[in-house]
Amino acid sequence: MRVLATAGHVDHGKSTLVRALTGMEPDRWAEERRRGMTIDLGYAWTQLPSGEEIAFVDVPGHQRFIANMLAGLGPAPAVLFVVAADEGWARQSEEHLAAADALGIEHALLAVTRSDLADPAGAIEQARARLAGSSLGTVEAVAVSAATGAGLDELRAALQRLVDRLPVPDPDAPARLWIDRAFTVRGSGTVVTGTLGTGRIEVDDVLELRGRPLTVRGIQCLGSARRRVEGPARVALNLRGIRLDEVARGDAVLAPKAWHHAAQVDARLRVRPGEPLPAQQMLHFGTAAVPVRVRVLGDDGDDVLARLQLDGAVPIRAGDRAVLRDPGRQTVAAGVTVLDADPPPLTRRGAAAVRAAELVAFDAEVDPIREIARRGAMQHAKLAELGGRVPEGVREIDGWLLDESAWQRWSAAAVRAVETWAQRDALEPAMPLAALRRALDVPTDAIAAAVATAAGLPVRDGRVHASTGPRSLGAAESGLRRLEARLQLDPFAAPLKDELTELGLGRRELAAAERSARVLRLGEHIVLAPSAPAEAARRLAALPQPFTASEAGAVLGTSRRVTIPLLELLDAQGATERLDDGLRLIRPAHGPT
Repeated sequence: MRVLATAGHVDHGKSTLVRALTGMEPDRWAEERRRGMTIDLGYAWTQLPSGEEIAFVDVPGHQRFIANMLAGLGPAPAVLFVVAADEGWARQSEEHLAAADALGIEHALLAVTRSDLADPAGAIEQARARLAGSSLGTVEAVAVSAATGAGLDELRAALQRLVDRLPVPDPDAPARLWIDRAFTVRGSGTVVTGTLGTGRIEVDDVLELRGRPLTVRGIQCLGSARRRVEGPARVALNLRGIRLDEVARGDAVLAPKAWHHAAQVDARLRVRPGEPLPAQQMLHFGTAAVPVRVRVLGDDGDDVLARLQLDGAVPIRAGDRAVLRDPGRQTVAAGVTVLDADPPPLTRRGAAAVRAAELVAFDAEVDPIREIARRGAMQHAKLAELGGRVPEGVREIDGWLLDESAWQRWSAAAVRAVETWAQRDALEPAMPLAALRRALDVPTDAIAAAVATAAGLPVRDGRVHASTGPRSLGAAESGLRRLEARLQLDPFAAPLKDELTELGLGRRELAAAERSARVLRLGEHIVLAPSAPAEAARRLAALPQPFTASEAGAVLGTSRRVTIPLLELLDAQGATERLDDGLRLIRPAHGPT
């Protein structure tokens, strides 16, 4: 399906022409039909000669209903511009053109109506000249009379040529449907309608509205029930999980967790010649109208680079188009192209000028390398919400995409941070991983651990070590060396608590020595050489199997105070196996070789 919006001055025959093309009444309200003018958005559809379906969003032409016109024009990719042959170019023709131009719409068809009442040649020439100076460019023109039917076949053929030129949306883009109407259906509940620009929606899909999950109970498209619909399309969704008073025009139904919501964006503004740019404006985006404050950052040739502070967050991405409208003058002030939907704060003096210089290089698409580099680390999901794709070769850890320059900085900083930590406290030389994460200002412990490992810093038990070799214990180093000398002679000669105290080795000192692999602790006050388990297994393998704890103590030459916890350690390591009668035996893999 293809979707077009009408545009043109009030009472130039837009709705009449749509009715003649489709056989449907686009004016939905009795007040519209009574007054003979479109007040709100209307919808109708038909088939082109090729069988392709085309839907029309019929917008109001009267100046008082320009906000409604912008709601219809915003999501549409193309325009059927209507000018009456007997009146020619008029005031709202110009304002509708300004809106289409501000939105950057590039595809249009000119229909000159009421050609039975006046020669259409003058109106065609005048209108084509006006359109040529806008984003619509040079357009095909067709003279038509809805009253007599003259030119309708030519118009249908021209519409076919127009839709054949329209770009095909990305089939993998997430769904975003701007709501332009909401109502209830007895027995079904809340129904919303809108133009689905991209993505696909299926019955039973769970979608989001302002972060709230909603289930699609049913879908209608062009008056028929569907199981699935793909953009672009005019769609009606029957939604479960929301009341009518909780949804309104300007809301968007979205694919879940797929869209970034922003109340602040950086944008390029194409200001209309002669129009002022007040700080307070109304941003028309999709079907939403949001008050916005404009902060000018700088310029890029004829364009203004600005930060827009919205009165509420909207689902928006780089490349999205919108319109700034001056509510006081009631005129279109500027076209908006979003450059950055997640801009950095401007906190330092001169930051605005620096930011403007950066934005000159931005285009209308997300640059994933730039986005990752600006943050150092960026969640994969966040990049996807902004509309970016993961570039090849980017380092990814724990769902985070990492900038290579930042990685190198973190690696050097990790070495400095861990060395500084070790020098500050000889008894706690290994830096807690969480402390390193804070020092590096990285988002997760997993990233900090990966940086440390890549920098040659061992990570064990949640701590980062400055080196693999023994480290001095400062004031306790002398006592530890005396203990090491004793255990070198006899790895099972565990000193008593009082002896450890005399050596100046308390709980913290022994814990530090164990982290450096200089001693092995069995409980709080039993300290052995690190080689004790392997040496014990070797000696025990020489005993007749199985053996008792007493026999083990005798061959190890140590007391029961040491033997029992040492045997329990060997049991836990799988070196020994304890039998039911209290006997043990060495497992074959740990016997003599």
